[in-house]
Amino acid sequence: MVKLLECVPNYSEGRDLGKVEKIVDCFRGKAGVKLLDYSSDKDHNRTVVTVIGEIEPLKAAVTESVGRALELIDMTKHEGQHPRMGAVDVIPFIPVKNASAEDADAAAKAVAAAAYEKYGQPFFLYEQSASAPHRANLADVRKGQFEGMVEKMKDPLWKPDFGETIHPTGGVTAIGARPPLVAFNVNLATDNIEIAKNIVKAVRYINGGFRYCKAMPVALEERGIVQVSMNLTDFTKTAIYRVFEAIRTEAKRYGVNVIGSEVVGLVPMQALVDCAEYYLQLENFSVEQVLESRLI
Repeated sequence: MVKLLECVPNYSEGRDLGKVEKIVDCFRGKAGVKLLDYSSDKDHNRTVVTVIGEIEPLKAAVTESVGRALELIDMTKHEGQHPRMGAVDVIPFIPVKNASAEDADAAAKAVAAAAYEKYGQPFFLYEQSASAPHRANLADVRKGQFEGMVEKMKDPLWKPDFGETIHPTGGVTAIGARPPLVAFNVNLATDNIEIAKNIVKAVRYINGGFRYCKAMPVALEERGIVQVSMNLTDFTKTAIYRVFEAIRTEAKRYGVNVIGSEVVGLVPMQALVDCAEYYLQLENFSVEQVLESRLI
């Protein structure tokens, strides 16, 4: 019985596409590993890769990508709108087929151990792999970002799970097992970041918003607009359409329109089917009625 895991590593490079391709090459042409998607964002200065594979070859490819990223990315020179603390900022493992959360957790820990031994990159375990409750939330782990990590790691509460202190140019990486999430962004017809900040406070959980919504405001300077950038960590309980409508309603308070939205990386089919059911008011509908679902 073949076990498959998904991995969605985030690299702190989204502007030099030559470097991006060299990192992504770690996942190309590898037996037992399939590159599903990768996307880069200049404003965020970040690339998100989605790859699936059998456990052992996937672990090897991800470990190799850490080394490649450390060769190519210098965090002392990195700038971007997205919070970040490492050349490889976060590496989540997600169980997909015949695999469990325990399998994903074991893979995450094995990659952290191997990458630290080979490249000296320190790691925090987060989400379902967290070694303590205060390390589970990625936002808490990343707080202080690259520039503040040296001081943060002096606190025994924030000693890395693998390593002692920050890598001088590679920073530190969060790694762990987690369920599937939806990375979903909503773009607003304004360049006023304060409006985005106010809307973020209305929808994200830490400010009393949706339980499974993490959000932050982002300025898309090349487009002259702002964005509400989100991770929906459980789309079955915090649906895309529900958050989208809340943002649209809040934006109207400021006389601002929503001009678009985007999904970053891959998204579970059911998350989009839920949106279709809501907006089309479909009755007695099932995902089994989607043609492509019968072909998978």
